[in-house]
Amino acid sequence: MTLSTGVAEATRLTEEQVAGFVIDATKEVFGTMVMMELEDQYPLQEPVTKFRCSVTGMVGLAGTYSGILSIHCPLEFALRITSNMLGMDVEEVGEDVNDALGEIANMLGGYVKMVLSKGGMDLHLSVPTVISGEEYTLNAMADSDCVIIPFVNESQRFLVGLKLQKEA
Repeated sequence: MTLSTGVAEATRLTEEQVAGFVIDATKEVFGTMVMMELEDQYPLQEPVTKFRCSVTGMVGLAGTYSGILSIHCPLEFALRITSNMLGMDVEEVGEDVNDALGEIANMLGGYVKMVLSKGGMDLHLSVPTVISGEEYTLNAMADSDCVIIPFVNESQRFLVGLKLQKEA
């Protein structure tokens, strides 16, 4: 997986730096909002498009850059995230899980916006979208202009992906 050449040239950032921003943002959000410490792993070299028994939160980016920031969690981990955020046991996917994963995607997207945007004026975030299911495919992360970073907490692994393109 690689950062788009147009994005790298425009931002003067390397893929490693962008991955570092995503790692820092994810660890900060999970540390403060979810009360979980994370271990990051090296960004994936191959895209991940098929998910099983998972929940995905996404936020779109538009403006100088366009793209998607996404978080992909196994169902069990999404329930644990939501339980930690709300301070109560959540045992099934529903509105609470959708709100929690959507808010995490929104916070991560806000961090990316802050890093890439000139005072927040040239990059906009969409309303978060959350999907879940027994089996689904996301083609948005299928091409090579994407950085996907695995994270681990208590042996449970989830992914955070950032796909960016420079607009003309």
